[in-house]
Amino acid sequence: MFIEAYYTSISNKSIGLDFDENDITANLHNYIDENPKRKVWGISTNLENYIFDNDVTYNKGFAAKFSRIDMRYATFWKGEEYKYFVEAKNIKVNDSGLKRRYITTGIDNFLMGGKYFDCEGFLVGYILEGTVDNCVIGINKLLIMDKREKETILSPLSSVNGSHFSNHNEKELSHLFLDFVN
Repeated sequence: MFIEAYYTSISNKSIGLDFDENDITANLHNYIDENPKRKVWGISTNLENYIFDNDVTYNKGFAAKFSRIDMRYATFWKGEEYKYFVEAKNIKVNDSGLKRRYITTGIDNFLMGGKYFDCEGFLVGYILEGTVDNCVIGINKLLIMDKREKETILSPLSSVNGSHFSNHNEKELSHLFLDFVN
């Protein structure tokens, strides 16, 4: 459904290259929400899902301090609830700050000690300048500068729809890069 929402946003020309990541995520979420397959498959979605912290002290305003992840999918199957999360980041080939942010508030949050370590899900990069390949190369250069060569983002031989992965000590992460430029 995420890929279908992307293609709908492209055909409807509903994403501007100057959009904030929350604007793009809200737009894609609307297309996901409108997709009839979502109802047939019994999937619910929401934006800005709070990650509950069981160790929190219950004082006024405690919930405002919870971490939030951009999108959550949920469904029930055989009496069990399954949740899947999406964290999105804008990426521009000539903006090292955005590529660094993809690492520090994206990749690192899914790893040990990160806010989303216990979440099943993936990272999505909204390409707003350059190509997917050039942006991935830029992110990988930063990972190599950080002495994290083994964690670089790889593209499967048959990469479909911008899907990539990276291996880390704790887990393998999935990355989806959506090209809004080309």
